[in-house]
Amino acid sequence: MKAKPAAAPRPSRARARSTSIAAFVVLAALVPTTASASGTQEVEAELPYVCALPSGQLPATVRVAAEFPARAEVGEAFTPSGVTTTVELPEEAVADLAGRGAAEVRAATRLDVGVAQNAATARAAWRGGAEPVALPESGPLTLVTRGDVPSVAGRGDGDLTFSAGSLAIDLTLAAADGTAAGTATADSASGSDSSSGSESGSGSGSGSLTVDCSLAEDAPGQGLLATVPVGTGTGAPSGSASPSGPAGTSGAPDDGQPDGRGDRQPERQSERSPKVLENTPGTAPDRDDVPPCRYDEQHPPTDVSLNAYVTGYANVKKLKGAAYLPPSCVLIEQGVPVPGPPDPDYLIFDTVSYANFHYQERRQTPPFEATFLSFDFAPVKATMVLEQTDTMRIDSRMKMSMTDFSTTTDTYVRAPLVLHVLDLEVNGTPLDVGSECRTETSLVSEDPDPANFPGDHLVLYGRGELLIGQPATGYLLLSGGVLAGEATIPAFTGCGTDGEDLDRLLTASVSGPGNLIKQVQGQTCAIAAPVFPSPTNEGQCTEDLQPYEIPVAEH
Repeated sequence: MKAKPAAAPRPSRARARSTSIAAFVVLAALVPTTASASGTQEVEAELPYVCALPSGQLPATVRVAAEFPARAEVGEAFTPSGVTTTVELPEEAVADLAGRGAAEVRAATRLDVGVAQNAATARAAWRGGAEPVALPESGPLTLVTRGDVPSVAGRGDGDLTFSAGSLAIDLTLAAADGTAAGTATADSASGSDSSSGSESGSGSGSGSLTVDCSLAEDAPGQGLLATVPVGTGTGAPSGSASPSGPAGTSGAPDDGQPDGRGDRQPERQSERSPKVLENTPGTAPDRDDVPPCRYDEQHPPTDVSLNAYVTGYANVKKLKGAAYLPPSCVLIEQGVPVPGPPDPDYLIFDTVSYANFHYQERRQTPPFEATFLSFDFAPVKATMVLEQTDTMRIDSRMKMSMTDFSTTTDTYVRAPLVLHVLDLEVNGTPLDVGSECRTETSLVSEDPDPANFPGDHLVLYGRGELLIGQPATGYLLLSGGVLAGEATIPAFTGCGTDGEDLDRLLTASVSGPGNLIKQVQGQTCAIAAPVFPSPTNEGQCTEDLQPYEIPVAEH
């Protein structure tokens, strides 16, 4: 970003330039970036696949869209951004799902991507998730998933190529009344063709199906997605792909190979072999690095008080990246279950709980920083918080089957939260955005029950399932788990001082719909009946009644 040279310095000119840089800095700081590419290339690949469903092998169309750098330097890590996987399943697949009682499906995809440079190869998993979609009355079913992918670096000169491989689609099936669909048992599933879709879990009502898909033999370019030139492009024999990510992740092809003792040839081969570091959960932060999470004199506990940590990521769609939200303390008052609507097949209970962030006696997250370095700009750092404008409400509905006593619990968290930008620094120099730089209203989600829950608020959803004799899966208020949703970022207001108005620049560059949010809540600590760690019990509370578990954010 360069301003045109002026014949003579003008204060208004300088102010306009500082305003433009300030806006760019704020936006860029929201997205963690590892590469400083000089340009980008947009990729949209349409590929034929064959998917194994219970009724047999069916053709499918898979479209993969992403942005890659136009070129990268040797050893420079970059992350494909804006990754979207669109799967179009034929009408026969819709009939398969409808035959299992499904009215809507929620999809999660796992695309196997081959990464190659010269003679060296690696594999990475591109994962994506989506909101539930209704089954169409006719025609194909289109599933669109989005997610983050591992970073990659070329360790020598030569083209770095990305190619699509096998695809797994995890489908969560729901009936028209919101209950888990799926009537196939483990025995009936095993009686089908071995290549057909597999049921997740066992017994009736598992409500999930995994569809395995393979790249068709006539796929163009054998599934080639993108080519990124690295270095001079001369293709030095020693080049290899080296995806970068959290330390400590295994799965590299050279695991177990010699480490340099004896013959040197195995060591050279190990250097050529790429290592794939997936976007799997990392290590939980040390307790010293997270804020305290305990009740105090200003917030005395009751018999139903719980506390827990929550962390996660929030996508900024316009910037095609995600911001990390550090572990934050939440104080929860658990409600009393009451009978839900009558149902001859289920025993139903509804519970309403309330919660607040708790940081230094304020209803907000701790300040979190994001640092950005790209192109020719100096390092910049933004400090932000999420602030509550009212109490968070947690609605949970538990449904127990009267036939097999399995239970499902659907939970909706409604949180009125504004995004407040506190500070900016450019190369260590503070840039004054003022004390009131924030979104005009709360982050806004489409509420499934707008008549009863009007107003602007974020909605996060999680489902927990429990089958007799098996551990609980998914999200439950007491044990935690993953909550997800999608939000619109409102316009900004109050940003800038001394006559510099940054509101419109921030709004144009950041605000808008379609921002996915994925939060992970840890195990709660029940203050009235704490469970301390022991040889026979996993800890739920520390000795001073803080949550024992500090969760790890997941992409």
